[in-house]
Amino acid sequence: MQHELALFNKLANKLFEAEKNNPVAQPLPAEELFKQLDLSLSNNPATDFEETLEKLVLNTPRTSTRLFFNQLFGGRNPKATLGDLLAVLLNNSMYTYKVAGPQVGIEKEILKQICTRIGYPETSDGTFAPGGSMSNFMAMVMARDAFKDTIKNEGITQKLTLYTSKESHYSIPKNAALMGVGREQVRYIETDEFGKMNPHVLVQRIEKDLENGLHPFFVNATAGTTVLGAFDPIEPLSEICQNYGLWLHVDGAYCGSVIFSDQYQHLVNGLARTDSFSVNAHKMMGTPLTCSIIVTRHKQYLHNSFSNDAAYLYQTNDDDYNLGKTSLQCGRRNDALKFWTLWKSVGTNGLAALVHTQFELADAARAYVEQHPDYTNYSIENSISVCFNYKNIAPQELCTALYEHAELMVGYGTFRENEFVRLVTINAGNSIEDIITFFTVLERFVEENEMIFNDTVVTSEQDRL
Repeated sequence: MQHELALFNKLANKLFEAEKNNPVAQPLPAEELFKQLDLSLSNNPATDFEETLEKLVLNTPRTSTRLFFNQLFGGRNPKATLGDLLAVLLNNSMYTYKVAGPQVGIEKEILKQICTRIGYPETSDGTFAPGGSMSNFMAMVMARDAFKDTIKNEGITQKLTLYTSKESHYSIPKNAALMGVGREQVRYIETDEFGKMNPHVLVQRIEKDLENGLHPFFVNATAGTTVLGAFDPIEPLSEICQNYGLWLHVDGAYCGSVIFSDQYQHLVNGLARTDSFSVNAHKMMGTPLTCSIIVTRHKQYLHNSFSNDAAYLYQTNDDDYNLGKTSLQCGRRNDALKFWTLWKSVGTNGLAALVHTQFELADAARAYVEQHPDYTNYSIENSISVCFNYKNIAPQELCTALYEHAELMVGYGTFRENEFVRLVTINAGNSIEDIITFFTVLERFVEENEMIFNDTVVTSEQDRL
């Protein structure tokens, strides 16, 4: 193992140097992948294993540099990375106390602290899921079983309906299909001009389904929509759900970490009245992928929906310390340790500082856009998604060209037929100087490659449509 650790350090140092000199890796065209890299597997050991591994590492997209703004994650938090490396070395599975030992306490402490911060009662609990999509799936399953407890044994015999914003995550209809409710029973609720779910429309859709003999059971609200970064209004939605007896889940995968900030937690006011809440620490908190958490105020539903007896597995300790009884999975890697090492090392105040930095970077980016006439602003306040267009260049073509020329990694999005570049300031390791550098690189690239964009300019809303 010592040889492999030495090789790891060697490759890590080469990656760090490459990230410094070339923050965006030259992309390998998909059709060239197997021609340029030897990824083949054979009966005999590779004679060029180290060389091949180095090429693989250095040709992989660099998501931890200061020019990566493409997804809802980014950066490399050292303390969290340390925890993840230790989790790999320890190689515990988190389903029983017998094989995980004190690592169970790590997970339970994180879940307890989150439940306390959002105002859930002593009857609350949670677990770590494989990702934000599966966190939403678990919430939907608990809501289904809370609606009718016999469903998990007898199956669905009634037509259930669920409600989510038009701007919500794509996992909601996928999960509806997986759990047998059906994609056609998902009701997409219109949003206001800021991308927030409209409570008045939600009531109308619920009433219509009730009149038609259907069975509403679940409402999904979003704390940080994937494009605009909008926060649905939790308090009025909780009133509606209470009136109609519906389960209210808040998908905070993207921006739910505002719970750690006294300055920004007002964006999720009403969270204590929800039935479940999910948050991804690999987003605003910067832990390595994946670190997805779901908590619920109803511990009994978490247990009833996901527990299953297995005498060969649960042989010691009670259910409170056998985490497989409340998990979607059986064998499960330790995703809690990396968040714990971060939280333990910086404290809750340090987590708040991470949140504050991202909003400060977003404010600086929006200010830059608003102060320069070549930009059009589409973003909203209190969001770490900064949406804009530059010189009316078609966003898809601009983002693709920046990627193909290894200049920047940034994506694009759409809201109400407007397409725009979406700059995500989720890497709290960045500085305002790095944000200015982003715009400087973009502007220089456009100036030097003007001919690329001659035929891709969006001159009006009508042209875009």
